[in-house]
This record gives sequence, C-alpha cells and structure tokens, in this order.
Amino acid sequence: MNVPSSADPDLSAQRAALVQSLRPDITDERVLAAMGRVPRERFVLPEAREHAYADRPLPIGYGQTISQPRMVALTLAAALTRDTDRVLEVGTGSGYQAAVLAELCREVVGVELVPELVLMAHENLVDAGYKGVEVYAAQGDELGWAAGAPYDVIVVAAASPRVPMSLVDQLTPGGRLVIPVGDREKQDLMRAEKRPEGVVLTRLMSCRFVPLIGAEAFHKVVSADSNYS
Repeated sequence: MNVPSSADPDLSAQRAALVQSLRPDITDERVLAAMGRVPRERFVLPEAREHAYADRPLPIGYGQTISQPRMVALTLAAALTRDTDRVLEVGTGSGYQAAVLAELCREVVGVELVPELVLMAHENLVDAGYKGVEVYAAQGDELGWAAGAPYDVIVVAAASPRVPMSLVDQLTPGGRLVIPVGDREKQDLMRAEKRPEGVVLTRLMSCRFVPLIGAEAFHKVVSADSNYS
C-alpha cells in the first residue's frame, strides 16, 4: 500500500533523512521503504510535529508515547513480515506502527487499551489514507484480539513479564510474535515463533516500553514517560 503524502516538503525531506540515518543498523529494505512512505507527523500531537522525525519517542497523551522510529524499524524487521501476512498489533497508540505495517502486509488489525487512543488512531489512519486498518478497544483482561485470529504476525508495543501464551495461541503455525519481555523498567525484545516442536524464543536486544496490561501481563497502569520506546 503506497499512500501519497500531502505532507510539507520540508517534513518529507526530514523523513527521508531519518530513514537514511537508520542505516546500517536496519538492513531490512522493505521496512525502511515502508517507513519512508508513512508521514509520522500525522501520528503525533500538533505541538510535537516539528519533532516528528527526531529518532526518539514522543508523548501522545494519556500517559502513552509513540515509539522511537529506530525501535519501530527493529521490531518490524524482527517480525519477518511478508506482503501476504495478516498482522495484529497490540498497543496501537496513535496508529503510526499500524500504518507502517499496512505498507508491509495484506491486513492489519490493531487493539488498544486507552479508549481515547482507539479514536485517535482511527482518525489518524484515515487521515493518512490507511482506511483498511481496523482498531479495536481492548476487552477487559483479554490480550490481543482473539475474534480475528489467527494471525501470521503479532507485534506488541508494550512490555510483558513473560511471553503470553494467549497471544501465541492466536498465531498461525509458523507465526511470529515480537514482544518486549521483562520488568517495568527494562526488557528484552523477544521473537517467539510457533513451530511444530513448540515455541522457539530468540532474544533480539534490550529495550524499554510501557507495561502491557492484562491477565498474563501487568495488572496496574503506571505513568509512562518520554524515555520509553
């Protein structure tokens, strides 16, 4: 999906410069090209648009942040996405990563805990031209969106103390789950692959995300800060 951007040309230049700065850490050219097509300024608060292409997280309100672009790129490269994939994003926030996923995959479903962000993400995605991405409000302690399962890929933009098996259960055979795992202060980005012999885990890198809330995750929301990815 290639959505023409009506963004300010200066911001387009900043976007191109950001993508270039992600090399050589990011070698997945599909991910880099997708990020070069998505106007991140459409997914940040108006007062933060001048910083849209800084390689850092930015607050989006309600104690949440939009992830650092480098972390988005690393996460999506780790997910090994294909253009035929159905993808679930857990923790859609303002919708930016969902938009990048829409450039990479056949179908994207998002789920978000904060009701105000569900509306924000929907409006941002439509405004940016991504009308086919569905964003749902999280249901109680349920993790993911089982009603739409199975998914080829699940990416989680919040940290869990363990790999939630309820999310693994929502994967297709051979599916990949990418999730930060650790405590509230520091985590490791992990890839869990659903194989016939069981779940195969790969540690990717250290990271820091806001906590995932749910029955297999954390149980109380704590305030985020701008240092989260």
